[in-house]
Amino acid sequence: MHLEDFRVGDRAEIGAHLFTAEEILRFARAYDTQGFHLSEEAGLAGPFRGLAASGWHTCAVWMKLTVAYNVRTARERMAAGLPVGRFGPSPGFRDLKWSAPVMAGDTLTYFAEVIEARPSGSRPGWGLLTASNAAVNQRGVEAFSFVSAVFVERRPDVA
Repeated sequence: MHLEDFRVGDRAEIGAHLFTAEEILRFARAYDTQGFHLSEEAGLAGPFRGLAASGWHTCAVWMKLTVAYNVRTARERMAAGLPVGRFGPSPGFRDLKWSAPVMAGDTLTYFAEVIEARPSGSRPGWGLLTASNAAVNQRGVEAFSFVSAVFVERRPDVA
């Protein structure tokens, strides 16, 4: 999609992911070696009372699901004969919150909602897309949220 295809308030379900104990342990061993991510026993003694996924794990899953969602959307648009714009770099994010622990056996469903889509003042032919991103567990409890920004190509006829 091009910048002009996004509307404030557009909300998309990006995907869902089951956090298994094996996956939590594998991620923690490689990237976040705090005890409550590394064993059930340490998790039970820690602040979450069980094996909890690293917050960075929840972020990595968001990125994986977001990339897959964008690829799927681009393929659907191409199959329908619609134009496909490019995503560019991200100038950053803000307001990252891990509001509830993600425990082994939890499934998070990830969502993105457009909060701003505006032409870039510094990159001709590009715009800046700002979105509120969140993930809720199977009980409807929000576990993760942040505000993202990414450059998105504008339609050539309006850029």
